[in-house]
Amino acid sequence: AQVLVLEDETLVSMMVEDMLGDLGCEVVGPFARLDAALSFVAEGNPKIDLALLDVNLGGDRSFPLAEILRDKGVPFVFTTGYDDAGMPEEWRGRRALRKPFTMAEMAQALRQTLDG
Repeated sequence: AQVLVLEDETLVSMMVEDMLGDLGCEVVGPFARLDAALSFVAEGNPKIDLALLDVNLGGDRSFPLAEILRDKGVPFVFTTGYDDAGMPEEWRGRRALRKPFTMAEMAQALRQTLDG
């Protein structure tokens, strides 16, 4: 699976990339800034099977990218330290990995998301 990664913390991004590689996924990006990820998706770049979106990117929120991906039918999983109470109403109940998460938790979230 081609997995877009949006994560602004370098160490977390590296960990996620390693986990995805171990799971046989190909990382798209990774992107540390929302504007870079938005530009990449807007340019119609390679197929994305799924995206992992950090909710808080140094003050920016990843929700604009989530909206675009939703409209394109691309599934995504939020990665966040927030619980549902910290999420806007529109995004509550969406699949999310709570930081810190394990490889097993990420693998399960990817499988469930890709399987619909």
